[in-house]
Amino acid sequence: MTASAGIECLKRTRTTSATDDSRVDRLLILNGRVLGASPTATAVAIQGERIVATGPDSEMRHLAGPAARVLDAGGGLISPGLNDAHQHIWDGARHLANLDLSAETSIDGVLARIADFASANPRREWINGRGWFYAVFPGGFPDRRLLDRAVPDRPAAFESYDMHTTWVNSAALTRLGVTADTPDPLGGQIVRDARGEATGILKETAMELVDRVLPPVSEEAELELLRQAMQLAIRHGLTSVQDACLPPMPFEVFERLHQLGHSMPRVRLSRIMRPGQSMTDWERRLAEYEEDAFPRRDDLRLRGGILKTFMDGVIESRTAAMSAPYEGARPGQLGATGHPRWEEGEFEAALSIADRRGWQVQAHAIGDRAIRRALDAFQAVSRANGPRDRRHRIEHLEAIDAADIPRFGQLGVVASMQPYHADPSKNLFDVWVEQIGAERAARGWSWASVRRAGSQLAFGSDWPVVFLDPRLGLHTAVNRTTLEGEPVGGWIPHERLTMSQALEAYTIGSAYAEFAEREKGSLRAGMLADITVFDRDLLSAPSDDVMSAQVRITIIGGQMAYEAEKVAAPRGR
Repeated sequence: MTASAGIECLKRTRTTSATDDSRVDRLLILNGRVLGASPTATAVAIQGERIVATGPDSEMRHLAGPAARVLDAGGGLISPGLNDAHQHIWDGARHLANLDLSAETSIDGVLARIADFASANPRREWINGRGWFYAVFPGGFPDRRLLDRAVPDRPAAFESYDMHTTWVNSAALTRLGVTADTPDPLGGQIVRDARGEATGILKETAMELVDRVLPPVSEEAELELLRQAMQLAIRHGLTSVQDACLPPMPFEVFERLHQLGHSMPRVRLSRIMRPGQSMTDWERRLAEYEEDAFPRRDDLRLRGGILKTFMDGVIESRTAAMSAPYEGARPGQLGATGHPRWEEGEFEAALSIADRRGWQVQAHAIGDRAIRRALDAFQAVSRANGPRDRRHRIEHLEAIDAADIPRFGQLGVVASMQPYHADPSKNLFDVWVEQIGAERAARGWSWASVRRAGSQLAFGSDWPVVFLDPRLGLHTAVNRTTLEGEPVGGWIPHERLTMSQALEAYTIGSAYAEFAEREKGSLRAGMLADITVFDRDLLSAPSDDVMSAQVRITIIGGQMAYEAEKVAAPRGR
């Protein structure tokens, strides 16, 4: 929309009542750099929940009129609202009340933090938390006896940072009823020692044994934790978040938060797609899902319409499905190439039914074999069910075979990645790289190659696996170094993105991944006024300066959701 057309739009909606104008349904952001707009664009004019126009400050001042609330971007970047394409909303919210171990780098530090937390919470039936790293412990895994030292008197359970392993103590194993005769659940493992006794490590679906016996959270406590999570997201500039289904949250919970008047980012909720059921049962389950989800496929505030499934686990625990054995494993050895979640042909059959009924599917696939299986199934089902705009997604794709990179663009499959997972820290080199070897690790997190091959990238955090702050992902995407700048020049530097490309993946790319690119993800006239304002121009700042940037303003649907400080209007012009 041109500035003159925007003026006419505002004239038609402008009232003459001072009382009505005090509603501040017009916003004007000045003195910034508008991402994706003309180089002369320094301002954005907003009417109601939509963007009217972008352009120079002087033109936009005239366009908005004297009744508009004027915000100063302070020379910072005015970006489309950041959209986290992959996080676990409830799991992240739930752990706000639990212990975070992600800052601990020694066994003594981990145990001291756990013991202090248990002492400070004498009435808690279970001591829970998350965030421990495999690299902290010899061999990659702690055991129950170690946790018994910190919590000897009641059950304790701590998820690893990647949410694919739970560490429990002896009291927890007793509460779970795990004995030498307890079978491994489908898709999971109760790790045992040479005598057949459980070590206290539960992998993949075996983690659900803990979830089933944890004390229930009251509805009010659940709402309060979700409210805190929503505020956390908004303060970090997130205007949209997409749930990755652990566990699946009812739409009604978010509706209640909205009815209570709490500020919320836009939310997209997924539903789970599990192996091990008959196709008749799967059809029945989909029909149940559709009653809630399909009426919300085009809902701008609370969306549905996507299924989440797991093709494999993670490389750190050797549960990601690889095409060749892990380092030190022999061909044919049990678990040598990981643990695919679906039997041969099973995923394709279930996908075909879901696809035919109009679902989008996002598949967690980390190992090269899991990624190829997902791509093969997407390709086969597309041919069988005929053309439509599917936008099926693969999540993570950490260790892709180079031959499969072009297939994303060819098949129209979205590459949904979480850049901060590639943080080249001690845990990555001591555990992730060591499990698969340097040659395969050299293909790690190939987002630039995937992008160059024509795929749409969508970026997210995977919170609470890592913190939801998008700056962490932006830093890794453009530098491929730790926050301290190591290694110099970046790990696998040819996979670095420009800041503009990384921001694109967090905005229009994530919007595309949820079929919403016509409503959000860019700052064009008519788009939703979902906007994140940084206190500096990230496009011109040094690439390693991103962690120093602060979110200045978060706007959702034309409403101020967060303001770091009272932002006064700039003088003159």
